[in-house]
Amino acid sequence: MHISANFDSGNIEVIDATDAANVRLNIRKDTNSDFFQWFNFRAVGVQGTDCAFRIENASQASYAKGWEDYRAVASYDREIWFRVPTEYDGTVLTIRHTPEYNAVHYAYFAPYSTERYRDYMAYCQSSPRVSLDVLGQTLDGADLDMLVIGTPGEGKRVCWVVGRQHPGETQASWWMEGFVDRLTDDADPVARAVLDKAVLYVVPNMNPDGSRRGNLRVNAAGTNLNREWAEPSMEKSPEVFLTREKMRETGVDFCLDVHGDEALPYAFIAGADGIPSLTERQKKSKENFDAALVRANPDYQTEKGYPKASPGKGNLTLCSSHVAEYFGALGMTLEMPFKDNANAPDAQVGWSPDRSRHLGNGCLDALYAVLDGLRD
Repeated sequence: MHISANFDSGNIEVIDATDAANVRLNIRKDTNSDFFQWFNFRAVGVQGTDCAFRIENASQASYAKGWEDYRAVASYDREIWFRVPTEYDGTVLTIRHTPEYNAVHYAYFAPYSTERYRDYMAYCQSSPRVSLDVLGQTLDGADLDMLVIGTPGEGKRVCWVVGRQHPGETQASWWMEGFVDRLTDDADPVARAVLDKAVLYVVPNMNPDGSRRGNLRVNAAGTNLNREWAEPSMEKSPEVFLTREKMRETGVDFCLDVHGDEALPYAFIAGADGIPSLTERQKKSKENFDAALVRANPDYQTEKGYPKASPGKGNLTLCSSHVAEYFGALGMTLEMPFKDNANAPDAQVGWSPDRSRHLGNGCLDALYAVLDGLRD
């Protein structure tokens, strides 16, 4: 057996792989950080072998509660990802699988490679509705891409959508495909109606360095980008600094920040409830967005989620809260599960790239439902 993770977004450390029934592994910590939970590795020489991959530092991971009722994903072709039996005893996470082929990939969630991302950016710019711009460079020298969808104009709503601030939350990249594909579909009447009233600024991957390095939560400097929005810097968080500067140039009426949650088996939105300047318009817009998204996609729900912040106690270092406070915008954080949707479980794939894409589709319907109410 050979185990490797020396590839885009790979992450695993091999302690001992001499016995397929007791492969001992650790997840490597994020760059310059103590965060860790994302894993992505390949095992070769395993066809027909009863394998047990034991991640021995699982209980020390950033969100150990996330291992409860969790199943890892596996793939032979890196296109179709399926769930495999996984157990957590409070200390060790064990993945059990008897592969049908000689090589198999295992990951925390379906990976979204840099190569796929580049291909998708090239595809998007072929639409006459899209302009591909670069906000600047990351600490590793990667381009921070931005898609401008639609045409700015007098009275148009300015909508921002960002994803992958936390690089291990690959659900956001799959969601982006569903959301942007609809916006570039000439035959989609909702997309046409949205673009009649709005222009969209989309940053599909806010953290390309962390994505490539196989981090869960931070960039190349070890910075958690979604705690940088109050005071970003080019030294620690250029991704946020550059995006925030562009937002201040364009203005913002709507901002959706797309994430994944390790512990909660639901799709839900956290609003900017605790910001000091919260208005009735912002509250009503959030309620309307929720209602429209529930209608558009029953995978979305509003019963389970994070506790609401007390009035005036919102964390203004977060993207959604900072943008809502600074611009008076509708600011929201969308979360998708790493596990499954407990309200509609799928034994084969759990929460998946396709379900993420469909939720992206539905969010365009919800945006259309709230556009007119985004300003007083």
